[in-house]
Order: sequence, then structure tokens, then C-alpha cells
Amino acid sequence: MNEPLLQHINSPADVKKLNKDQLPQLCRELRQQMIETTSKTGGHLSSNLGVVELTVALHRIFDSPQDTIVWDVGHQCYAHKLLTGRREQFSTLRQKDGISGFPKPHESVHDAFVAGHSSTSISAASGMAKAKTLNKDPHSTVAVIGDGSFTSGMAYEAINNAARSGDRLIVILNDNKMSISKNESSLAKYLSAMRAKPNYFKIKDSVQELCHHIPLVGRPLEHTLQKLKATAKTLLYGSNFFEDLGFRYLGPVDGHDLEQLCAVLERAKMLNKPVFLHVETQKGKGYKPAEENPGEFHGTSGFDIETGKSKAKLGGSNFSEEFGKHLTELAKMDERICAITAAMKYGTGLNHFSKEFKQAGRFFDVGIAEPHAVTFAAGMASKGKLPVFAVYSSFLQRCYDQILHDCSIEKQHLLLGIDRAGIVGADGETHNGLFDVAMLLNIPAVELWSPATYEELRWSMEQALYHSDGVCGVRYPRGGENAELAALCQPQNWQLLNEQPNKRNLIVTYGRISSEVLTAAKTLNAAVLKLTKIFPVEEEILTELKQYQRVLFVEEGIKTGGLAQYVGAELLERKYSGEYRIRAVENRFVPHASPAEATALCRLDSMSLINDYQEFFE
Repeated sequence: MNEPLLQHINSPADVKKLNKDQLPQLCRELRQQMIETTSKTGGHLSSNLGVVELTVALHRIFDSPQDTIVWDVGHQCYAHKLLTGRREQFSTLRQKDGISGFPKPHESVHDAFVAGHSSTSISAASGMAKAKTLNKDPHSTVAVIGDGSFTSGMAYEAINNAARSGDRLIVILNDNKMSISKNESSLAKYLSAMRAKPNYFKIKDSVQELCHHIPLVGRPLEHTLQKLKATAKTLLYGSNFFEDLGFRYLGPVDGHDLEQLCAVLERAKMLNKPVFLHVETQKGKGYKPAEENPGEFHGTSGFDIETGKSKAKLGGSNFSEEFGKHLTELAKMDERICAITAAMKYGTGLNHFSKEFKQAGRFFDVGIAEPHAVTFAAGMASKGKLPVFAVYSSFLQRCYDQILHDCSIEKQHLLLGIDRAGIVGADGETHNGLFDVAMLLNIPAVELWSPATYEELRWSMEQALYHSDGVCGVRYPRGGENAELAALCQPQNWQLLNEQPNKRNLIVTYGRISSEVLTAAKTLNAAVLKLTKIFPVEEEILTELKQYQRVLFVEEGIKTGGLAQYVGAELLERKYSGEYRIRAVENRFVPHASPAEATALCRLDSMSLINDYQEFFE
């Protein structure tokens, strides 16, 4: 049995020390480590398994961090983390105080750029490559982007500018699903494989060198050969979009053939100009359950390695599922309703709608193109449809201008299903939905609901669709409802819970955090005013608040510009004479941890509220 290799890899330099016959073993060990770790911590597995050979080849050919590698999102960076000095910390993946599931420059000099949202890699890498050119730095910059991320307009904006830059930029398309190359013939594949072999490049360079030494006719001959080659490639492959833009296109290359990968990466590095390298990989490579069901292992909780079965408790529902199911029921009765997703059909619960209405042409997956989805919805609304765009809160951040300019100004009526609102947990800073309320409050004519129970969710959706106008947002958390809240709450704009006859102490809140607030209120001897429709704030609510001597607003969102600050300002304008406090997420990013740990870190849990406000409510 061969001696383990991974335990001796502490930096990319150690990868270069291995002989090429050892590399397949290293790839097997990387996959085994990723499978073992994510089976306990959860994480993005299938996409990471697919880029193991590519990652090894990158660190074999390039010199990180002098050569910069930019990963698009973190769905591809686990092997990279294992090869860049974080092997011993890898068991803490996505855990509180552990390493992140995404590239983070504060973790390592080998992580070039924060990447939690897709389609940013080419723009960032292009900027880095340009800075290197200006600094006369000869090192390369590499962007690795998946084919899913290539559905975003930002990626096309980037390649349009990067291709003509002349910088040492290599864009690697990790193609694990959709076909980019036009021709899939056996001959095309054979020639692509031939072009990736080292001898091909040696012969090509020898021919060029020979031409350079032929007096008078050498240069024209080389030019003629290049034109003949370009004509032949066009006849065989058709027009190549990337070469038309100005990239030197290489590929497609087998992303699991290390010899091919190393050879073509070496070639790309030598060209000293913008290169587009097309690499074909298999999602879930090396782990049969992930190969057979790559979608299930894209983002997975803990699982049993032998069977691939999830360790998560089965049964019960969640807000995403309830949203998707109720929207489907409403759409059966109203043919105006259409549903839109940005490549998150299952995550947002719209798989139910898709199954029912895709054939009818009422379901649209626009890819990773959230801004387009909003303006597309506005266009549909302008012609009498009732479009519903279900999107994660953190991804809605990309749509501010579209909501303001394309929807709100003309009061186009659409529903935003704002999923994963509030603290999300292990995905951390880039995925917590803490900014949507503050972002939307300053856009005129927007209405917002934040239900805490399934019944409130269904009611809010109907209110937004049929009893409101303009842009309507219904925001809801990841996970399921709290049973105690479900028993207490009624679907209405606001409700007073744990009432106190003396009107002294009051806590105002909304959404999932209401359960923590209600628990704390019983000890703090305070009433709870729980909002469901959170904006616009009714005058009746402000009148109710003015009756209390002490008011605390607890908000699972960013403090600056949030609802609590808005309500506080409204109370001051009405000459409120009591004491008013705000507990919200201070102006910070909340790191990865479990939802309960992150809630406590923000001091939004019931115990923190009791400890921090006992004196205030005495």
C-alpha cells in the first residue's frame, strides 16, 4: 500500500515535488478527505469533487500566490484549501470559528478574492491582471468559473472587456453540464485532445521558429499557415464566440486527465495574452452517490458515506416548500400568476410550480441573472400578468436598481418571494439575509411582509397579490416554523402578545426572531407587538407604541437603515416621551456558524435579551 501523500502537502510547493505518477493518488486522497469532512459538516460536495484534477494541475503549473487564482463562488475551492495549508483545519469547515466554505483572503494568501456570489471571478481577475500589467508584474491571473455562473450577464460583461486587454489573464470554464462547443463530433474531440498534448505544442513552436528563420518568406508563410489553420478550425467547429471576442481559445479538454490539463495550462501560461480554456468535468466525480445525484450533493447536510443518505431529520416542511406549494395552488385558480427563478428552482420551492405549469409556459428559470429576472417580471406585469420572483435575500441585493427604476417608478405589480431572510448560518457573511429590509425601505411604494408562521406566509402572499399594488415583498426564513408561535399567531398585520395591563414595557419585533423575543418577554415582564406586515408602518401601530413607557425593537437585520431606526424616527416626530432602544445586527457581517450560534453572537437570542435589558425594563 502506498504511503499517504496528502498529509505531507502543506503548500502548493509540495504539490510540485511529487512525480506525475503520484498525482492520481493525491487526487483520490483529496476526494476522500472532502467526502469524510462534508459527511459531518455538510457543504458543497459534488462541484468540488469535479475539480480535483484541475486544482492539482493549477498548483502544479502556477506559483500561487504570485500567480493569482480566483475561484468563482466557493463551490470549487475545497481541494484548493486542502493544498494551501488548511488541511489540519479542514475538519472545521463551515463551523463556528472554523474555516469558511468560500474563498476568504483573511484565511490565506492563496485566497485571492471573497467569492460567495457567482459570476464575479472574471471581473475581479481582469482587474488584478490589469494591475499586474501596470506594475510590470509578469505573473499570471487565473479565473475559474463554472458553466452555471456563465449564465450571468456579469460574466459576459467581463469577458467582453477582458478579451481585448492584452493582459496575462486565463479564464477557465469548468463545464460540467451544458455544452459550449458547437461541434461534438468524434473528429473534433480527437483534435481537441491532440492539441492538449505536449508534443503538439512543441511541433507548433518548432514550425513557428523555423518560419522565423526563413529569409524574406518566413513571416508571410507563418501568417498564411495561421490563416489556413483558422479557416480549418472554423469549418470544423464553427465560429468560436470567445475567439471572436479576442481570446485565444483552448479546448475542450478532459478535466480529469492530469497530463492533458498540465500541458494545456503550461501552454496557456506561455501565451502571455488573454486565454479562454474550456475544461469538461463530471460533477460528483469519484463518489457514486454524488455522480448519480449531483444536485442532491451540490449543497448537502451531513450524510452517511456508505449509502449517501442524509443524516438530517426527515419529515416536516419549511418556508420555501410552503411558499412553492401555496403559489402553485393560487396559480391553479389564477392563470395570470407566473413564477420566475434564477437557477434556484429547488432551493426556493418552485419545483412544485414548475411541475404543474412548465408545459403551460408559466414557469421561467432565467439562470443566474437576478437583475434580468426583476425587469423581466416588470415587463410581464406591464401586460397584465402577476409575476412572482422567488429569490434568496442575499441574491436580491443584486437587483436594487431594477426594483427602483424598472418596477417602483411605474408601480408595476409583482411579488418578490424573499427566501433565506435573516441569519442563514454555515454559509456565513455572503449568504445571510440581513440587508433586504434596509435596502427596500428607501424605495418608494414598496410593501413588505415578514411572516413567522406558515399560515401567516400564505396570508401574506394573498395580501401581496390581491390586496396591494406595486412592488410587494414577502420575506421568510430558512427552515421551519416555531410551534409555539404557530399556536399563538393569527394572520393579520400586527398582533399584541403577552399583553401587560399596565402598558409599561413593550418589545416590537417581526419574523422568525419573534420566538426568541416571546421567550425573553415572559421574564422581562414585557408585552410583545409582533408585526407581520412590516412596511408601510400603520399609524395605529405608532399610536400603540406611544402608550408604553419603555419600548425595545428587536430586529434580525442590519441596524443602519433598518425598520427599527425608521420606527424610532417616526416616534420622535410624534414627540414620544418614553425610552426607546434598538437591538439589531450592528453594522457588521455575521460569520459562518450554526443559526443558533450566529443568533447568540448577535445577542438576539432570548438569554442575551434577558441579560441585556433586565435593568431597562425594571
